[in-house]
Amino acid sequence: MSRNWDLLKKEFNDRIASAPSLQALEQLRIELLGKKGSVNALMQEMKNLLPEERKDFGMAVNNLKKSVETAIAGKLTELKENELNEKLAKEKIDITLPASDFTYGTLHPLTIVQQEIEDIFVAMGYAVVEGPEVEFDVYNFEKANIPADHPARDMQDTFYVDVERLLRTQTTAIQMRVLEAQGNKLPIKVICPGKVYRRDDDDATHSHQFTQIEGLVVGEGITQADLKGTLELFARSMFGPQREIRLRQSYFPFTEPSQEIDVSCHVCGGKGCSTCKGTGWIEILGSGMVHPHVLDMAGIESTKYSGFAFGIGVERTAMLKYGIDDIRNLYLNNLKFLRNYKRFD
Repeated sequence: MSRNWDLLKKEFNDRIASAPSLQALEQLRIELLGKKGSVNALMQEMKNLLPEERKDFGMAVNNLKKSVETAIAGKLTELKENELNEKLAKEKIDITLPASDFTYGTLHPLTIVQQEIEDIFVAMGYAVVEGPEVEFDVYNFEKANIPADHPARDMQDTFYVDVERLLRTQTTAIQMRVLEAQGNKLPIKVICPGKVYRRDDDDATHSHQFTQIEGLVVGEGITQADLKGTLELFARSMFGPQREIRLRQSYFPFTEPSQEIDVSCHVCGGKGCSTCKGTGWIEILGSGMVHPHVLDMAGIESTKYSGFAFGIGVERTAMLKYGIDDIRNLYLNNLKFLRNYKRFD
């Protein structure tokens, strides 16, 4: 049985060369090389040949098969390259077009104010110390001169985890830890920033979660004059060089004597306006001399050493500094509101 193998090879190769797509090429591969394909059909014809014809016929079919496989492999590479080039052309980016504007994030006003407060006190030689938000009752209350039956506990409605642990109601707890750990390494000069939690109804001026920064100084010869000078420098650094402060008698269990600190109104300069409710003063923090019993409980000799402490509400400071009238604005994740506050170093 004679065949024009060159003509058959050319026919197969021409069909392969004209395959328009990968799918068409795959169909053609099955048609030519599959179990029921043309090449396999030629192999089936060998059983009808004379023994002396089978060798040459088989060699011719194998050569045809190899030619078809080579042609299909080459066409497959060509189609894949074409497909990739078409995809790249469609996805081409014109780098000459103007770039999109980037929107840069800003620090949250509470973060800005906290960093500013920390910078002021670090410049005065204070160390920044943090502590756990889930605190032991002994540090949050007892070591701060607030035993279990003390009426001051009623002033702070507390989130308890169990009978011994709670969400701290004040960063005074960090101060108690510092006194315990560094009582034999005086002097102490630290500020303690952190979140605190109290069971409170949220409104324009109250929140169940807020941020405090408390300060503590303990050493020999620390007086009320040191406290006043420190807080006066803080007020002028935070609210402007013309600000004045005044001390009003108050009560805190862990300080004696205790004072509330007011700063002259930044809006009216102390003349009286709606911001300061006509008084010319705005309350900014609480402070006092560390109670001798607090020092004694920490193993510090209160007859030899003294100290002062103060507590700054970061939210209140931010509201005063930026004229924010509702504390809830600080927690609503309103980007339009937050973009108003930037700090450039």
